Amino acid sequence: MKLVKAKTAARILVLMLSCGVGMLATPPAQADEGGTSFWLPGQFGSLNAAPGDTGWSLPLIYFHASTDAGGDVEFPDDGRITLGLDVTSDLLLFVPTYVFTKPVWGGQATLSMAGVYGRADVSVDATLTGPGGDVLTGSESDSLTAFGDLFPSFSVKWNKGVHNSMVYAMAGVPVGSYEVERLVNLGTNHWSADIGGGYTYMNPDTGREFSATAGITYNFENPDTNYQNGLDAHLDWGLSQFVSEQTHVGLVGYFFYQITGDSGSGAVLGDFKSRVNGVGPQVGHIFEMRGGQAYFNAKGYWEFDSKYRTSGWNGWLTLVIPF
Repeated sequence: MKLVKAKTAARILVLMLSCGVGMLATPPAQADEGGTSFWLPGQFGSLNAAPGDTGWSLPLIYFHASTDAGGDVEFPDDGRITLGLDVTSDLLLFVPTYVFTKPVWGGQATLSMAGVYGRADVSVDATLTGPGGDVLTGSESDSLTAFGDLFPSFSVKWNKGVHNSMVYAMAGVPVGSYEVERLVNLGTNHWSADIGGGYTYMNPDTGREFSATAGITYNFENPDTNYQNGLDAHLDWGLSQFVSEQTHVGLVGYFFYQITGDSGSGAVLGDFKSRVNGVGPQVGHIFEMRGGQAYFNAKGYWEFDSKYRTSGWNGWLTLVIPF
């Protein structure tokens, strides 16, 4: 097997790291209030902490998710709510990214802004039992095609041989489509902030790499519902092997866990602390485009051990266009 050379590996790192920051969206039925969380598990992957070339790039990401929650799910409340929930999401993310030439804190700074446009379809078959014993049954469906929130992010990355490290900060700006009584929304209607760090091991001689990124999300209160999501902790990881100078294959995964419960007068379901894990394959390929080197990546996740959220599978297709 021909191992990736150092110079080619560096160029691939540039393309892949552009996919590591700013891939944020809020498809419905993920976690927290209304099933929507700021953090989309799986947005970080391989080589996320490796510095690269300076200048502009444009990652384009297509995200598809098919998830559901069984009708026997019980939520902590004075009464009981059982739901049969099915959710399908198709999102397109635009992530213009700029890598600065001048060092920041002795490292390489990157700034990006993610926007999202897409469609979500939700159907619910519900049986609700209140404290007085009254029972309400019925079904409802809804769909929405619209723009979501904006997600600016900033990171600084350092390199020392085969070891790479990163710190980052992200924010959620609530400008996406949202209506308080609607079953499906592409906006959260509240501000969010996320901070964390990552590590990447990359050996150009062997073509092996491993990456992990961890962070914590703080959510502000939704003013229309008086609902505040708790603190969310997350860990995304990826490992791969370059099988040629242009192609690598491997695995990706994530862990998502809500540390503190939801609060506010609107949190009628109690703390509603959620969790989910995911794992799946990935493949990436570098190729010539616009006189430069572009990068394509495909990855998918199968979810397991979920609580108080829908689970299923999701897939990502990423194209990084060089400027």
